[in-house]
Amino acid sequence: MAEHTGPTRLGGLLAEHATRARHEPSATAPLVAPAPAPSGPPSTAPAPAPAPAGAGAADVAVAAELPGVLPVPWEEITGLRQQVADDVDQLKRERRQAGTPLSDRDLEEVVRARVRSRVAKWAGQWSLTHKPLTADELERLRGEVFNLMFLAGALQRVLDRPGVEDVVIDGDQMWIDSHGKPREITRSPFKERAQAIEWVNQMAAASGHGERLLSYATAKVEFDLPDGARVAATLLTENLTIAIRRHRLERATLHDLMQWGSVDWLTGGFLSAAVKAGLSIIVAGDMATGKTTLMRALGREVPKSERLATLESEPELRLNHDDPGQHAHVLAFRTRESNGENGAGEVTLADLVPISLRYKATRVMVGEVRGSEAVAMLEAMIAGGAGSMCTLHSKDPESVVDRLMVPLARAGLSDQAAYRLIASAVDLIVYVDAIDETSMGGQVHRFVSHIWETAGRSEGGGVALGQLFGPRVGDPRARPTRTPVSERRMHKLERKGFQRRWLVEHPDGGWPALELKGASA
Repeated sequence: MAEHTGPTRLGGLLAEHATRARHEPSATAPLVAPAPAPSGPPSTAPAPAPAPAGAGAADVAVAAELPGVLPVPWEEITGLRQQVADDVDQLKRERRQAGTPLSDRDLEEVVRARVRSRVAKWAGQWSLTHKPLTADELERLRGEVFNLMFLAGALQRVLDRPGVEDVVIDGDQMWIDSHGKPREITRSPFKERAQAIEWVNQMAAASGHGERLLSYATAKVEFDLPDGARVAATLLTENLTIAIRRHRLERATLHDLMQWGSVDWLTGGFLSAAVKAGLSIIVAGDMATGKTTLMRALGREVPKSERLATLESEPELRLNHDDPGQHAHVLAFRTRESNGENGAGEVTLADLVPISLRYKATRVMVGEVRGSEAVAMLEAMIAGGAGSMCTLHSKDPESVVDRLMVPLARAGLSDQAAYRLIASAVDLIVYVDAIDETSMGGQVHRFVSHIWETAGRSEGGGVALGQLFGPRVGDPRARPTRTPVSERRMHKLERKGFQRRWLVEHPDGGWPALELKGASA
């Protein structure tokens, strides 16, 4: 194929998919959500948004109705897709040469027209030696060819179901995790291993990663689908394994998160003011507690006058996909794997920190700190990147600092040097937690449980922490403690609209009732 028709906007098609994901309600509230620093406490706390409708047996049947059950070999479908792609490439070249290039709005209609034409011609030939396809089967075939061009092909119907967050295909089985719902298991949409590998390579090529296709020489590959879903595929497992992760809360703001019950107005307003005031923040939590969702929301609080650099190995923050002018200018940096055995061409997160600052980024956000980038990140917080943020995996609130010490020690810092660096660079540590009750018919409750302020070195030589917000007996969500915020930081918060008297006048904050099916935490 001459020129690839990579993932473009297709008129309103992909925007429609993004909008659907953006506005889909969610019961498992992500993490935190403040409205911009409130002018005063609201009279009542907002109620959590309703959960998306559940998927029943009928939905599982729909998930199974994929190309594998069409009376058409997969090779015929991919062959049609190739013919359509060649037709569209030829037309695009002709239009460019004539000085009238195809617009995004026109491209979708062109593709649909070519799909109809090619399928009609193919169907006539097919019927000479096979049973003719019904009208419904022809419509599904046209849909599959179109999906292979611009969406996720065989898996698009699964990904379009309400609330789907994670899909894992392991051999001939498929696991579907939906927001706040029990896991479903059904068969893979691919009839055989070769078909699944071909799907992976077609989607990788469409994403711009065609130079790294899945094979025994390259046993793993990662790429994005056009709607932003992240795909990882590998041949390193006994069966071919494909994992797809959907970011269904990609567009969430702090205000959204507050409405979903992940934070109350008080904690939300505090975090909003902290970001605007340029405090450096670490967001910590266990797996699937919503760290990235909170980071995205915090990133949207950075003032428009600033420039924010996001540094990631996998694009999850995606703040650069927001409409320009909504918040700070975002430069999205990504790591790069080496292109040879000697590591040539490799760019790590640690490399990206100083690179991003050369582009006059006033703040840096690291998707997740795991290794040597921890030193570079903390040094950037001290050397001009005030207000920078990162996430950190920590299985419990009490181990956040110890967890951060691990990559610092691997980078060669002594304990004393590491503690000194943390105490100097970090202003706040925010811990997010979750209670998963899906196994008993409930939902996942995600919330901020702790906020600490760093207070220099402790008497024992570590990092002194002042707990500003913490849980209460019977309720694990963060409420103000009697620990005062340092005057220097409080003055910064007050300049951004937060009022210290709220911490005293509203000791219980404004959390909605936490309805748990099991015993209270």
